[in-house]
Amino acid sequence: MVGSAIVRALEAKGGAEIITRSHAELDLTDQAAVRAFFAAERPDQVYLAAAKVGGIHANNTYPAEFIYVNLMIEANIIDAAFQNGVRKLLFLGSSCIYPKFATQPMSEDALLTGTLESTNEPYAIAKIAGIKLCESYNRQYGESHGIDYRSVMPTNLYGPGDNYHPDNSHVIPALIRRFHEAKEGSMASVSIWGSGSPRREFLHVDDMAEACLHLMNLDKQVLSKHTSAMLSHLNVGYGDDLSIAELAATIGKVVGFKGGIEYDTSKPDGTPRKLMDSSLLKNLGWRPRINLEQGLKTTYQDFLDHHLG
Repeated sequence: MVGSAIVRALEAKGGAEIITRSHAELDLTDQAAVRAFFAAERPDQVYLAAAKVGGIHANNTYPAEFIYVNLMIEANIIDAAFQNGVRKLLFLGSSCIYPKFATQPMSEDALLTGTLESTNEPYAIAKIAGIKLCESYNRQYGESHGIDYRSVMPTNLYGPGDNYHPDNSHVIPALIRRFHEAKEGSMASVSIWGSGSPRREFLHVDDMAEACLHLMNLDKQVLSKHTSAMLSHLNVGYGDDLSIAELAATIGKVVGFKGGIEYDTSKPDGTPRKLMDSSLLKNLGWRPRINLEQGLKTTYQDFLDHHLG
């Protein structure tokens, strides 16, 4: 989803040859294959959006896969990029890098100040390692090799190309599928995991892509005034949040479901609140454009067009 959005943004901007590979064409956990790819292609810039992702159920069910696959992807790509002369790279992390009970909204300096949310700790640790890989390569090779590897931490993303798997998807695509199937089946109600009280922030993936291009092209001296060598990542969020109950009601409205909503409190809630402080990037000239209801309408249409069946 994110990679496709970045490609769309780069194509709209023009002026660059875009090199991509599908998972079938290149297994990013295969170190030899990744090294061969970079040696053959020798790109100038890299947007590292590839990752194994999922919601609470997937993270709880496959913790070994989530930490192993994500560690291998980022380690293989960042080192192969360096070994083949890539000077600019952007690594995409996640808001789950911050402690479970971090002060809200979460600022960049909350990193490594507390215990992580247990349901996605393996994934979060892998993403923290990605940030530190970028920082460590910058510290060791920034001056000698002229590299500039940056990290961006998006809030919860949604939009075209999302994963709508009934068990392994994030909350918005999972609810879109659930409400759509309830509407089509004339069901009286929809059951939602947890209490509905946790609050979440959501950003449309096309806004995230624009933020990635904006950050990648920021002047290094300008960026260095707002970051430090060992605290270099930037948050990207919409700037507002809502409860899962409010989100469910909004999705029900967009989908056209007329029934009730019930909450299964036997299922985990996850982190109580996750709101990003994105003031640093906003002060550097980026702003989101797509509000939640507008974005949900286009996302639901994408689901109807491409993900039924």
